[in-house]
Amino acid sequence: MSKKPVVIELDASEPVPTPAEAPVVVTEVHAPALEHGLRFAAARRGFGIGRLFWSAVFGLITFMIGVFVWDFAAEMLARNIWLGRGALGLLGLVTVALLVMAARELATLSRLKRIDGLRGDAEAVLRDGDMAKAKVFQGRLAGLYRGRADLRWALAEVEARQNDVFDASAVLQLNETQIMRALDEQAQRCIENAARQVATATALVPLALADVVVALTANLRMIRQIAQIYGGRSGTFGAWRLTKAVAAHLVATGAVAIGDDLIGSVAGGGVLSKISRRFGEGVINGALTARVGVAAMEVCRPMPFVSEDKPRVTGIIKRSLTGLFGKS
Repeated sequence: MSKKPVVIELDASEPVPTPAEAPVVVTEVHAPALEHGLRFAAARRGFGIGRLFWSAVFGLITFMIGVFVWDFAAEMLARNIWLGRGALGLLGLVTVALLVMAARELATLSRLKRIDGLRGDAEAVLRDGDMAKAKVFQGRLAGLYRGRADLRWALAEVEARQNDVFDASAVLQLNETQIMRALDEQAQRCIENAARQVATATALVPLALADVVVALTANLRMIRQIAQIYGGRSGTFGAWRLTKAVAAHLVATGAVAIGDDLIGSVAGGGVLSKISRRFGEGVINGALTARVGVAAMEVCRPMPFVSEDKPRVTGIIKRSLTGLFGKS
């Protein structure tokens, strides 16, 4: 038995609502919870018992070395005045050298902290859209690169066009297009060279663990070079801090990046490994080196990617390995 359609008669005196009058549904877009959770976990730092232990060990060793050197100098003075004077002179030279090295390391850490502050300011400008903050960021960025001959034209171009920009995001785009683009190209060439070196060593060096040593050395050197390109100084503690920051960034973004374009490079290495196992491993190790390089760019860059596209591992591998294992 079929039912007849129900007809609802509307009152002609009441206005009929239109789709344009429907209320707007506001939805908030959140970043993936996994990425934020990993970033938070990687950024957490606390003064735990482990750090207290190693600080105490370092202080004890330093104290023991100081007492030993002082006793040695005093013994030389007691044995012979000239031997004692020579020992004191060498001790003075070592002390001065240590003070200079410490000053350089402090300057390195201060410079890296300055770059971190600039990146935080740029993220605040993107979040708040404050024009005053954008101008302050532009001045601080120009101060960071003032004196570099390779960026003199870019800084002059930004200064000449800054009065024509009236939007906070546009200020960031202007600085990124004029200043960051040239530095990004240098960093990408550095990553390509490191990926090519690691891939070649993996494919051609038959010695066990040789590719591991080459990959570790190339990655550490690449991180330091990228930091220098973006304005960071090189130093022992600065390099260690950069390496930790890049590792933390890889932990925070690896779950997202592995599903992006790195898996394409790994798949390409798997296909190539059917022809030659060493060549396939070379492509995979080169892709992993490129991934570390991209993470180093994001850590060392004084501002996030706004209008410029972040380099992709697949593109870097294609450029760095073209002609090495055949055409890609």
